[in-house]
Amino acid sequence: MPVNFYETMIIFDSAPGNTADAAKANVVSILEKHQVEILAARKWGDDRKLAYAIDKQKKGQYYLTFYKADSSKIDAIELDLKLSEYVLRYMTQRIPTKWIEEFTTVAQDPNGTACQIMRDEEQTPMMGIDFDSEMPPRRNRRSEEHADKM
Repeated sequence: MPVNFYETMIIFDSAPGNTADAAKANVVSILEKHQVEILAARKWGDDRKLAYAIDKQKKGQYYLTFYKADSSKIDAIELDLKLSEYVLRYMTQRIPTKWIEEFTTVAQDPNGTACQIMRDEEQTPMMGIDFDSEMPPRRNRRSEEHADKM
């Protein structure tokens, strides 16, 4: 089977007994069990409030892992994550080959965020729109219709 690069975002239970070190040890043990090459694994920010309660938890610890694995082992890794009592949710994505270098750089930067936007200042604006320029004021159609009736 082909070897690909993967990124897995995991939300851990943020109960007082669960620390970032325990979360990292849990993820690393699951990944090492399946003989994957871990390129980066770290906590992603502080405890965050969840958009909705998951298993009666309102906060969670986000953990980001970037690794290289055989594609046939992903189902087994996800099964172990599903069975883990500490994991609330997880999501695994295969990284396209053209993005591997950028993902590796961002994932291994301990001070960076997981989702950084790389923007070149010399690049022309998207679709010819200059977002830095002054936008004309919006016209309120409803007030125009009301003025016509008077």
